[in-house]
Amino acid sequence: FPILDQKVKGKPLIYLDNAATTQKPQIVIDAISQFYSTTNANVHRGAHTLSDDATELFENARNSVQGFINAKHAHEIVWTRGTTEAINTIASGLAQSFLKPGDEIIISAMEHHANIVPWQVAAKRSGAKLVVAPINEKGELNFSIYKTLLNKNTAVVAMTHVSNTLGTINQVKEIVQSAQQFNAITVIDGAQAIGHGFVDVQDLNCDFYVFSGHKLFGPTGIGVLYGKEARLEQLPPFQTGGEMIKTVTFQQATWNELPYKFEAGTPNVAGAIGLATAIGYVNSIDRVGALAHEQRLIKYCSELANNMDDIHIIGMAENKTSIFSFLMGDAHPSDVGTLLNQQGIAVRTGHHCTMPLMNELGIPGTVRASFSMYNTEEEVAMLFAALTKVRTFL
Repeated sequence: FPILDQKVKGKPLIYLDNAATTQKPQIVIDAISQFYSTTNANVHRGAHTLSDDATELFENARNSVQGFINAKHAHEIVWTRGTTEAINTIASGLAQSFLKPGDEIIISAMEHHANIVPWQVAAKRSGAKLVVAPINEKGELNFSIYKTLLNKNTAVVAMTHVSNTLGTINQVKEIVQSAQQFNAITVIDGAQAIGHGFVDVQDLNCDFYVFSGHKLFGPTGIGVLYGKEARLEQLPPFQTGGEMIKTVTFQQATWNELPYKFEAGTPNVAGAIGLATAIGYVNSIDRVGALAHEQRLIKYCSELANNMDDIHIIGMAENKTSIFSFLMGDAHPSDVGTLLNQQGIAVRTGHHCTMPLMNELGIPGTVRASFSMYNTEEEVAMLFAALTKVRTFL
């Protein structure tokens, strides 16, 4: 991870903003550079060697994703720019072809804006109603209330696998099972989950699962929309033109087969190759050990926080990932973040694209330190040493 070997403000960089984006191992950087240096060509269209080679790498990358999340078919893997575009593709398609007045779309109070606003738009277009399942005081989905919200009008349940603000790991399998009792379509936002543990979409049995490559040690601008074959066949395309076309006249057009039906225009070939390389890297390490390491970091973080009277932890779920959101006394989160940056420590401050959640909690935002496998206990200790210094300035 070459970016980590630098100084910020004269201090060694301590990167604790992994929930926003993870850093990239050298092997991923090299793969992208090699593609542009040796293989750059458009895929599926050229009658020459570079195009053939690029197409093979591109489709092999799709196969890598299929295996990584245990999808049944490679054509159930659709390339997008990221989680946000993937959710918009699903929500827009369902608003056009499935949702109707009186239908209900259930989300949770902990959702990222990317899993709120597309459903707001879909509801307005279709006449459906957006319903919000509440969370408890620990920051967990109130599962008993969620189940009471399900009814014959429930058309879609769209929830996050892991909260980007609270770190809460939701009971996704149980959420899906409950929704399916009412024949609801299930959409899982896996942006925060994909880099922390194992995702098996066939085991979860969700209709759609989406995530971004840049939170899995891959490049920005590439994401994945997984959908069950039958659901993807029913869903109309979000964008038109280029690769997604089968036939065109001046009067009409027909769509390509899956997954190309949803991949309009020239795709992010380098991004797909970079993501596949990142997946290869993740598969090459001890993933169980990496997850255990992250859990040790968050436990250590909580222990140190409990020794500081003015640290208020936001999100105390029993089952959570390595995200540590907090407030420090009466200090504004942005002031804390700025002072940490002066000591070379990179954290995120603000509402983290979860403004409705912040309103529910009655706070302006939080400071968020989020850990990955390359972080260390020494860095956690240095974070709290830095916070002790911050206290003297506030």
